Amino acid sequence: MEVIAQGTGPLFMDPDPDKAREFFRKKSRALSNKLTTVKDAVKKFINEGDYLAIGGFGAIRFPSVICHEIVRQKKKNLVFCGHTSTHDFQILSAGKVFNKLDIAYIIGLEARGLSPNARKYMQSGDVEICEWTNYAMAARIKAAAMGVPFVPIRNMMGTDTVKHSAAKIVKCPFTGGNFVLAPALYPDISAIHVHEADVYGNCRVRGISIADFELARASKHLIITAERIISNDEIRSDPTRTVIPFYLVDAVCEVPYGSYPGNMPYEYFSDEGHLREWLTMEKDPDEFKKFLDKNIFGVSEFSEYVEINGGIKKMQELRDQEFLIQSANSK
Repeated sequence: MEVIAQGTGPLFMDPDPDKAREFFRKKSRALSNKLTTVKDAVKKFINEGDYLAIGGFGAIRFPSVICHEIVRQKKKNLVFCGHTSTHDFQILSAGKVFNKLDIAYIIGLEARGLSPNARKYMQSGDVEICEWTNYAMAARIKAAAMGVPFVPIRNMMGTDTVKHSAAKIVKCPFTGGNFVLAPALYPDISAIHVHEADVYGNCRVRGISIADFELARASKHLIITAERIISNDEIRSDPTRTVIPFYLVDAVCEVPYGSYPGNMPYEYFSDEGHLREWLTMEKDPDEFKKFLDKNIFGVSEFSEYVEINGGIKKMQELRDQEFLIQSANSK
């Protein structure tokens, strides 16, 4: 294929599917009990220099609990997949856990505003970056899930984004037209929050999925956090609902409210007041340090974080709010 142009951005992950296949070939596919704690999962599977991806969409169904634990354990020098990333990026920026970043959507929390601290970190010069679009990142993950080194897309052509990416523009051998090649992305470790899972890692998800099902298949290691653990008999009673199968999963953690303060579809709405508090506290570095000490470093596990921010009473209010929204949408 004739290469017409290529971006100047760094490629942080080797897109070679044969090298990835060598890893996957050795990965156990045994039907074993993978239930563990978040603390142990993060300690075991997230190491310095790893490429990290976080599932979910914005503040919807993302594993907030994993982000907190990564910061609490002071993991450093990670490469991060900034794909539809909002509050997770805000948390990880607070801990300065990454120094390389594939950018698609970061810093912004949609209608809530921009994260002052995350913006400051990105403007510090301490993070090496490569630019993409949300769709291009999804295509990269899809390529990895397919086991190919790239997929052709039309996205990004004619923009400065492609100039600052690691993509290539090629001439199609069939039509003569130009296409962007999005290189495959095989994260070393990913974390995805789901509604239900069994101890083996068979997972059920309701609502929006974005690229999570492809991400599960592209990742070398996968941590699952679940609102609840259900029996394998229940999983087998309706196998069509299993969207992430057990053999992709390395660790399973039961964490009720594990996406708080984000939105878990059909479970609980986002805590907009607490998300605004994050943004407000970030404006003053001293106050933000106290805020982090209280909410992350000053607690031993995520359930304590939920408790000091309203506990069961607040979660019930968020459940009621989500129920009203879903009821209104169904009419």
